[in-house]
Amino acid sequence: MAAGAAETLPRLPELLESGWRLLEEVDASTEPSSGAPALQDKVRRGLELLQQAARGVAQLDLFSQNEDLEEIASADLKYLLLPALLGALTMKQVNLSKRLEHVQSARAHFMDFLKLCKNYQIGKFHLPPTPESPNENEPTESTSGAGPAGRQSSLVAMASSRQAKIERYKQKKEVENKLASMKAFVESGQAEEEQIREFYILQIQKWITTSLEEIESIDQEIVILRGRNALKQASAPPQTSQHPRTAMKPFILTRDAMQAKVLGAGYPSLATMTVNDWYEQRCKQGIMPDKGKPLTTADLSEEELQKEQQEKKVEEDDEETLQKTRAWDDWKDTHPKGYGNRKNMG
Repeated sequence: MAAGAAETLPRLPELLESGWRLLEEVDASTEPSSGAPALQDKVRRGLELLQQAARGVAQLDLFSQNEDLEEIASADLKYLLLPALLGALTMKQVNLSKRLEHVQSARAHFMDFLKLCKNYQIGKFHLPPTPESPNENEPTESTSGAGPAGRQSSLVAMASSRQAKIERYKQKKEVENKLASMKAFVESGQAEEEQIREFYILQIQKWITTSLEEIESIDQEIVILRGRNALKQASAPPQTSQHPRTAMKPFILTRDAMQAKVLGAGYPSLATMTVNDWYEQRCKQGIMPDKGKPLTTADLSEEELQKEQQEKKVEEDDEETLQKTRAWDDWKDTHPKGYGNRKNMG
């Protein structure tokens, strides 16, 4: 690979520097909310610029698994940072409905960066394990620390992890202090190649620590997000299939087939049907009870049920019921409707 191969694509340095600058502006922002429109606009533009730069690096084939770190030109070292910068900006997105998608994408960017660094043997670190699938979150006997030996092993692992974090933090602070003292000199264009090379290797080391921290945080967030999504699905009401009634076309209801023919002749645009035809159609649709099936008490209202019982008693020649019915009919004959309600007349 020729030295400074990235310079053959004129816009590549500008794309990287502009996208990186937008990330620094978002980090240094004093906005009270990370979802502020101005900040999210910077995040969006920064992602677009860095994605274009990443495509340019892929087209130029700047990095290869078969080369050593010493073979990379000093001017091209900064392009190793692209996946880490993309991961950092992806984490700045605040669309809650796509949060799981965003953190998974950011994790993939950070992992690409760490694998690249591992390939060039930059820094000493272990690649993070693949996150557990949703069905693997249940603790098993071998991983839950059952027994004294398991608890002791868990405590040792926790102490080792805590110590590793402390060491990483110290190293990160030392690297940041060195970078702060070198940044202005390198950006002024007065630095020599060895100083430029050291500056970007320090940047890579700093982002290795940042990527490891971000992936650890992302893995914890993924578990929470998956649990929340599972809870939402479990609490969602079941979907019930409702069959809507078919809309009825207008028609003329007649007493018999003869009347249907007469009315049909005068209204050719409207369909006609007899009462029996209409009743049979409604029975097929399940709206009216079938004539072949006796009506149940569930099909009748309370008023209709009382009326039916009274008629049944009359048919059975119940003497008491007959007398009450006749007395009521006689009273109605001598008392017109509204009789006795003279005080409330309008």
